[in-house]
Formats: sequence, C-alpha cells, structure tokens
Amino acid sequence: MRIRTDDEVYRVDAVWLGPPKATFPWRARYVAWGVGTVVFLVVLTVFRQLGINLFWSIGWGLAVTIGLTMIICARISHERPLGAVLTMWVRELTAPREIVTGQGGAVTASAIRVRRELPRRKSSRDNNRAPAGHPQARIQEVGGVWTPR
Repeated sequence: MRIRTDDEVYRVDAVWLGPPKATFPWRARYVAWGVGTVVFLVVLTVFRQLGINLFWSIGWGLAVTIGLTMIICARISHERPLGAVLTMWVRELTAPREIVTGQGGAVTASAIRVRRELPRRKSSRDNNRAPAGHPQARIQEVGGVWTPR
C-alpha cells in the first residue's frame, strides 16, 4: 500500500514567470529575485570600491550575482526558509569558540641560557674515578668522549 504525503503541495514554488504571454525563458522563485537584488547591490558596491569602472562592474556583477544567488537559493527551501538560514549563519559566526592557542607554560625559550663556548665535562672525570683504595685509572678523551685507559 502506498501512502501519499503532502510533499507535492510544498514542491510547488512561488515562481514568477513574467508578464502574461511574455514569460521569461527561466524560472526563478520570488525569494530568488529578492536575494539576487540584495546580492547584486552588495557585489556592485564591492566592485566599485575596488575601482573597477561602471561597465565592467555591472557586467561581472551580474555574472557573480547569478552564481551567488544560485548557491544561496540551493540552500533554502520550504523546510529551511531564508530567515532560518540567515539566523543559523549569524549564530555560527558569533558562537563562542574554543581557545586553541597557548597561554604560556612552564617552559619557554627565554629560560634557556645560550653560551658561546661549549661546556666542559666535569662529571665524566668524577664518574670514571676508581673507588677509594684502588689505583687511579688514567682517563683520556677519545673522539670527544672521556674514557678510562
């Protein structure tokens, strides 16, 4: 048995095709005309601020507006209206974020002392000494390492 839903009612878009007997060759929802108008004004303002002359800013502005309007209108529907998408976008941008940068720590590079000369190995001679009561072992440096000989 097939259960019919009311989805077909919502599939009907509020579309303006143009004046009677002179329709446009494309279909655009009412919300797309509104979004397109706002996007065009914003894009035209940005292009003019960049110093692009009026002819090219209008031409490229129309192309960019059509692309952006198609992207925006692909995200909105009867289940997710434009107001909900804009609210979601604003809340996503203003949501508190986790701080991922460090706030200092126990070890910093400023605490490391840098000397021009290499340190001498004082402890290697002490470790290689013979215990008390034994004859002193000779210690010699071989290849940068102190070894008993």
